[in-house]
Amino acid sequence: MAPGDQRTRGLTVTLCRDPARFAALQQEWDGLHRRCAAATPFQSHAWLHSWWLSYGTNGRLRVVLARRDGRLIGAAPLMLVHRPMPLLVPIGGAISDFSDVLVDANEPKNAITALERGLDRAARQAVIDLREVRPGAAAELLYERWTGARAQLTDSTCMELPAEPIDALLKRMQSNRAQRVRAKLRKIDALRIEEREVPEHDVPGAIGRLLHLHELQWRGRGVNVEHLRPRFAEHLGRAGRRMLRDGDAAVTEFRLDGDVVAVSMTLQSGLLSGGYLYGADPALRDKKVDVTAMLLRHEAQLAAGSGRGVLSLLRGSEPYKNHWRPATVTNQRLLLARSGLEPLLRMRESQVTMRERAAETVSTRFPAARDWRDRVNSWRADGAVRASSASGSRASHRP
Repeated sequence: MAPGDQRTRGLTVTLCRDPARFAALQQEWDGLHRRCAAATPFQSHAWLHSWWLSYGTNGRLRVVLARRDGRLIGAAPLMLVHRPMPLLVPIGGAISDFSDVLVDANEPKNAITALERGLDRAARQAVIDLREVRPGAAAELLYERWTGARAQLTDSTCMELPAEPIDALLKRMQSNRAQRVRAKLRKIDALRIEEREVPEHDVPGAIGRLLHLHELQWRGRGVNVEHLRPRFAEHLGRAGRRMLRDGDAAVTEFRLDGDVVAVSMTLQSGLLSGGYLYGADPALRDKKVDVTAMLLRHEAQLAAGSGRGVLSLLRGSEPYKNHWRPATVTNQRLLLARSGLEPLLRMRESQVTMRERAAETVSTRFPAARDWRDRVNSWRADGAVRASSASGSRASHRP
């Protein structure tokens, strides 16, 4: 970068490895997050810092920060891992549906220039592995600009709807199916299930109720074990409280005869709104309540009322989502490295490709493997629940 170049004068890039310094970036980071048009809720400081407190490893933080005349214009929130090889991977891990870098929409070229320089220095002996990059993400600009070795692979499938009220969304469905959904919604209304927006101070308690109901609804059916771990509950409660205060989240309780029968958590950014996680009492099935229809109506109302353009159904192509005729969006996986590390990048590319092919082969040729996976997850879930209960019991008996 030429010192006398007017376009890059005042441009600096630094590497943050100190968690305390990362925590102190909150105000600057929030401003950059708002100025990055492509940013999702998973790039907010509240989500990323809370994730680090629950999941981070000492000495592994690698956050590249780009500034112009002292103003933060770009950020790449990463961490170092050593297996299966040295990699820089996004903070947020597998519980985040999207990853990205942040780029100030007012100075995209300067931000990308600085981030490329900073990442080149930070990844001297490592491959940068950016998973779950949504189409249109700022990381695509980085990928296009990157002068070293690179590779692009497909990642998870996501479904998206326009941010419209439920009546408009029903018009997308086949008429007979839409009629059935309307009848189910009328039944929900007849039961007088009430919605309550959870205030900030009650978010941790509501998250606890959400996760309890989530465990009940998935019991014996292969629940994601991570959703039952205390660290996940702590993260959601901590991040959710801050995000709700900042207007980036909503937590809603659904009550029947005064009892909480369902809880949902919605995450929002300037671009999109989407239900992240919910828990529902299995007893609702006995009352013939279509929980999916109830929740989607609520999510559609939130998205349409917020003025956002996209109602994201987030990762996964479950059959029930297709009933609404959503747009299919495929996340990308971007691999970047210095030119001298191209053999290492190609090795990583081969690892990922072979793993995906193996998983596809198992799912198509050995459907029974899914049943075994669900059974194993159920056993692990039972162990996680017992461990969590024992931990809570010990804590309650401490003097």
